[in-house]
Amino acid sequence: MIVDFESELWLWDARRMDTWTFVSLPADAGDEIRERASGLRRGFGSVRVRATVGTSTWKTSIFPDKARGSYVLPIKRAVRTAEHLDPGDTVNATVELIDL
Repeated sequence: MIVDFESELWLWDARRMDTWTFVSLPADAGDEIRERASGLRRGFGSVRVRATVGTSTWKTSIFPDKARGSYVLPIKRAVRTAEHLDPGDTVNATVELIDL
């Protein structure tokens, strides 16, 4: 399964010393991901994906987000730097479920 989407880059402050940056997948994609990944989810309900933002591609996990009714994709610092992204920017992203 491949999901192409556009989303705003946002911050989640997990702890004072850590700042995590995410984009949210569309809610309609969340339903299909839950169905396809049923029984194959990992810790915290995560699902392994290959993510692409701009020219950067990496393997990571997406995580369920009950507040948004879908999943969130963490965007690591190296990708934000390479793609010149800051919180509040709109990101074109692709996630492909792997290990299914």
